[in-house]
Amino acid sequence: MKYIFVSLLVIFCACKTTQKSSSTELPGFIKDKIVTFTQNPVTDPPRSIFSYSYNGKTVYFIIAPCCDIPSQLFDDAGNLICHPDGGITGKGDGKCSDFFQTRTDEKLIWKDSRNFGK
Repeated sequence: MKYIFVSLLVIFCACKTTQKSSSTELPGFIKDKIVTFTQNPVTDPPRSIFSYSYNGKTVYFIIAPCCDIPSQLFDDAGNLICHPDGGITGKGDGKCSDFFQTRTDEKLIWKDSRNFGK
């Protein structure tokens, strides 16, 4: 039963992201990440993906499932820019230390809506 639910959720997520207009179409790598996240166990906090404007470009921020794991910031082509937070120090890799102060235009792209522990 669990596998049926996950399969249906993957189908729902794929359909939901492909129904957007072409001007707001999600990059393929983001769609792939959503599918992967929904095929894995639920995390606490739930996985989520935001888009922002950063240094004049659209970027995608994938929040890590735990405090010591670095979050990821990607450009719109799917290239990893940096790890803004997480890791042992909680400050990421230091390659984009101004991200949290200078980002704008926050949009929640996706959040795992499954219940943790079920």
